[in-house]
Amino acid sequence: MTGIITQGEKRLVLASGRAHPQLAADVATELGTELLPTTAYDFANGEIYVRFAESVRGTDVFVLQSHTSPLNHWLMEQLLMIDALKRGSAKRITVVAPFFPYARQDKKHRGREPISARLVADLLKTAGADRLLSIDLHAAQTQGFFDGPVDHLWAMPILTDYVRTRVDLASAAVVSPDAGRIRVAEQWAERLGGVPLAFVHKTRDITRPNQAVANRVVGDVEGRTAILVDDLIDTGGTITEAVKVCLAAGASDVIVAATHGVLSDPAAKRLSESGAREVIVTDTLPIAPEKSFPQLTVLPIAPLLARAIREVFDDGSVTSLFEGV
Repeated sequence: MTGIITQGEKRLVLASGRAHPQLAADVATELGTELLPTTAYDFANGEIYVRFAESVRGTDVFVLQSHTSPLNHWLMEQLLMIDALKRGSAKRITVVAPFFPYARQDKKHRGREPISARLVADLLKTAGADRLLSIDLHAAQTQGFFDGPVDHLWAMPILTDYVRTRVDLASAAVVSPDAGRIRVAEQWAERLGGVPLAFVHKTRDITRPNQAVANRVVGDVEGRTAILVDDLIDTGGTITEAVKVCLAAGASDVIVAATHGVLSDPAAKRLSESGAREVIVTDTLPIAPEKSFPQLTVLPIAPLLARAIREVFDDGSVTSLFEGV
């Protein structure tokens, strides 16, 4: 049977939605298997149809979906896939969501707002998911929203290993684009051998999405390569302003590194004109040709996902993948 790895009485199945077919194919290659044959299409009114062509009874299914734009469409497709797998008597269903949808809406800023990330977790559980696997959640406490095991993966080792090849660490500084990401920046600085740490002080109007004002750098970046680190880049406004502030503070060079390249318009234009020497992301989300620009580097995330899926299937330790982090 295609798309299934057998180990004793256990059987691993990798299924995928339509949002990021290249990533799904890469993960299947890393696992040495094929994707579960799936029929999925949209009706004229926008409803989604899903059916799996092979039996999944008694299997350990990993259902992969990258929540890119149109995010709500792909979230609904994944929910339908989970429901179909549950009704098909899959033994265990693990949601693989490299970029967790609605992750930035993880708390109430004002009254009468939803906690959208919690609602998404509840929807996944209600559909039939037993386990969740994601990469670099916007807030680590989002793990508590899902009623079941959560494997929170880090892309930091992949990113830092690459940055080492691009920067003289003796004259570098890790910079957080805002005070809220300082803890992550500290971990970056430690993993890069104890380079200096700084952060950009910024202000944000919570009533205006995707807008923030970078004011000044707190810390010393003068004469150094500033390594700006974040979990995601959406429209690029925040990170572009941070690049300019670092250069104005005397940084000799700026490199940007983030896990998720959302790159909503006009991110490509902003980043290409920001003054950053290089912008590094992983391929947790598909990056269309029109979103690419000369300074962009995209690192593969499939090896990490495949290793984590294998550990879960083998009842091993996902934490062991990040020893020393």
